[in-house]
Amino acid sequence: MNRRNFIRTGTSAAAAGVFTSAGIAAEKPTLESGSVILFQGDSITDAGRDKKNQVANEKASLGHGYPAVIGAGLLADHADLDLQVYNRGISGHKVPDLAKRWDRDCIDLKPDVLSILIGVNDIWHKLNGNYDGTAEVYRDGFAALLERTRKALPDTTIVVCEPFVLKCGAVLKGEWFPDFDTRRAYAKEVAKAADTLWVPFQDMFDEAVAAGTEPEKWAKDGVHPTGEGHALMAKTWREVVGI
Repeated sequence: MNRRNFIRTGTSAAAAGVFTSAGIAAEKPTLESGSVILFQGDSITDAGRDKKNQVANEKASLGHGYPAVIGAGLLADHADLDLQVYNRGISGHKVPDLAKRWDRDCIDLKPDVLSILIGVNDIWHKLNGNYDGTAEVYRDGFAALLERTRKALPDTTIVVCEPFVLKCGAVLKGEWFPDFDTRRAYAKEVAKAADTLWVPFQDMFDEAVAAGTEPEKWAKDGVHPTGEGHALMAKTWREVVGI
């Protein structure tokens, strides 16, 4: 199967449940007039956004990654709903960093749909000697963040995205495994416990590579997606989340 066929058939499989086989069956959202969609995370979500421009729907404020692709699609497909799409990802952030800014950058925005992708820096910074958080610290911190969000925003649909890496670039230069796989398992565990939707990006990229593409096609350094990588993430996210 070539890359083009994978993108066409593999992401369609996501809608059929292939990518949502984690046992997580949270209710999918229904968009209404004025619905707020918020993307949170690290540099993968940040994707070069203009942090001085925090208004909804602006191209500069959404960056050039998967939130921008998703946001553009949602705004075009639901032009009559006056949706408000925000990107508040910040490069370099870990779970503790999200927690410190969560009221301002999440709770106060009162999102109807909240998407979180976090975890790669929680291990990468540890490998670089700049952080000492264990996999269990990641698990417990993430669980606490989701619990805090549920209490403050009981009607919000929360989408947890699976942390991912591809085996190339920086990922070949450090001892990422098995610690990274443990952290991915913990992300799934806390997502299920919090009754969130689950977007399995690692499974998606693993299947893309297995279908015949080189890892570098999706993320040259093994962490930050290429344009193709962001496009595949956006397509899968929308099909799994159902909007």
